[in-house]
Amino acid sequence: MNSIKKIWASAILLLVVFNTSFASHNSQSSVEDDFFNGMWTLSIEDGSVGWINIHNENGYLDAELLWRGGSVLPVSHIYFKDENNAVLTRTQEIVKSDEKGKERKHILTQTLNVRRDGDHIKGEFISPSRTGNGESILAFSGVRLPPVPPAPDLSKVKYGKSIVLFNGKNIEGWEIIGPNKSNGFKVQSGNLVNDPVQKEGEHISYGNLRTTQEFEDFNLSLEVNVPSGNNSGVYLRGMYEIQVFDSYGKDLDPHNMGAVYSRITPMVTAEKPGGEWQSLDITLCQRHVTVLLNGIKIIDNQPVYGPTGGAIIADVFAPGPIYLQGDHGNVSYRNIVLKPIVKY
Repeated sequence: MNSIKKIWASAILLLVVFNTSFASHNSQSSVEDDFFNGMWTLSIEDGSVGWINIHNENGYLDAELLWRGGSVLPVSHIYFKDENNAVLTRTQEIVKSDEKGKERKHILTQTLNVRRDGDHIKGEFISPSRTGNGESILAFSGVRLPPVPPAPDLSKVKYGKSIVLFNGKNIEGWEIIGPNKSNGFKVQSGNLVNDPVQKEGEHISYGNLRTTQEFEDFNLSLEVNVPSGNNSGVYLRGMYEIQVFDSYGKDLDPHNMGAVYSRITPMVTAEKPGGEWQSLDITLCQRHVTVLLNGIKIIDNQPVYGPTGGAIIADVFAPGPIYLQGDHGNVSYRNIVLKPIVKY
């Protein structure tokens, strides 16, 4: 009888160990293989663009988020409510002062509710007001991004006829983005100059300037003069910002001159001091970017995994315009020429 009990006890113990091991493995697999894992581009109801990358990192969930503008940043927290719902939060510190000047720090938490919608996702981004009274809610829909293909062999690329985008006389072929935006761009001495001057006691909302034409993959060359302390950007297909910034003398950073904003850091510094003319030569091909700044290769055929802040197009395969930031600072452009890629 004791032998039979021992056999049953051993069998039960083995069954418990097996079930525990199976449940642990199955739980881990459900995270790794979950529907939400991967990269998604987001189309937001106000016309702006976002991006999420959800992944398993050493046994726990993690994610990076781009929401409308700014940089791609890690979320504060992410969890799956169930197989059809995920919740992401991001936080920022807000310092408030009372009437006596005493400071109090608050943590503002924004929540991204994500729901499965067939093969796509949809949801809402909820942000409380800074005063604590009310909230804003923006709906979005998302499409999964396929993996970036291998780096193209640029020696095999064939280009079409060069297109002069700026004629040096007027802004024919360009238009301001946004019906209620002011135009800070003008032509001076053959240069395209942006000078978004603000008036005392009044805020003027300046628009970005885009080409009326839209393009697929291409090589774009231009010259730019960004005065000390100023900032602008050149958007490829309305989606990827090549940073224009007075970063002379600064350490390498994904926000420096010639970087793919917050996504790709230049390999070397090649900036000139603010106020000098500089050249950019940019190739966008098969979701890879190459950048030469002042004749020096600073980004070499690197993959770009999604849109950057300020993008106006979410579909990474759609043609789009070249657009120049007009709402940041003073900057001048000249000799803007595009060569479309016609065969690869």
